[in-house]
Amino acid sequence: MAAARHPNRLLASLPPAELESLRPHLKPFDMVQGDPLFDAGDPLSWVYFPHSGVISLVVSLDDGRIIEAAMVGSDGVVGGSAALDGKVALNRGIVQIEGAASILDVATLRKAAERSVSFRTTLIRHEQALFAQAQQSAACNASHTVEARLSRWLLRSRDLAGGNTLLLTQEFVAQMLGVRRTSVSLVANTLQSAGLIRYRRGRIEITDLEGLRAQSCECYGRVKAHYDRLLDNKAK
Repeated sequence: MAAARHPNRLLASLPPAELESLRPHLKPFDMVQGDPLFDAGDPLSWVYFPHSGVISLVVSLDDGRIIEAAMVGSDGVVGGSAALDGKVALNRGIVQIEGAASILDVATLRKAAERSVSFRTTLIRHEQALFAQAQQSAACNASHTVEARLSRWLLRSRDLAGGNTLLLTQEFVAQMLGVRRTSVSLVANTLQSAGLIRYRRGRIEITDLEGLRAQSCECYGRVKAHYDRLLDNKAK
């Protein structure tokens, strides 16, 4: 009887024999919204393969602000650089949207990467896609309107969460975008008036997907293309 397809798309993209060698070492992990997974400079002990939900990788500033550099869901891994001699975290990881994940201890990950060229290559390609996402986010934050940035961010969150309803507060979204909460509130009202989203306290529902894509900048499509190429999986 064939083994069930793994809910993490990166793991599912591995050759079956390599995935089966990892399965006994993967442990279930519940991701609770708002929970910190690690801080910048922390030694990496575990890597996270989300099945559902979203993890945000954020940069902390001295004034207490945090700004999102990248987000990872079921199409990726958090902490994969640990197999490539990245012994400490470069940023903070927090759970953006609750869900489930598999975790793997770093020692096992490194052994698997040393043993398998294809697994090591997959991790390298993911780190490249993650770096490209962080670069795109920096360019987006510097160059595009809050409306385009919020639309891009909601679309990416929607793709990773697997549904049109996102349990997120405006305060959290503002932190991730590095803008004032009032700016997010004004833009969210504009998008709601246009019929693109429906917002209630702590809950954002995307009601017009194509319309929201039209409001977004090119950054959404570029990041999505990086991950589609990573997984050799044509976007639907």
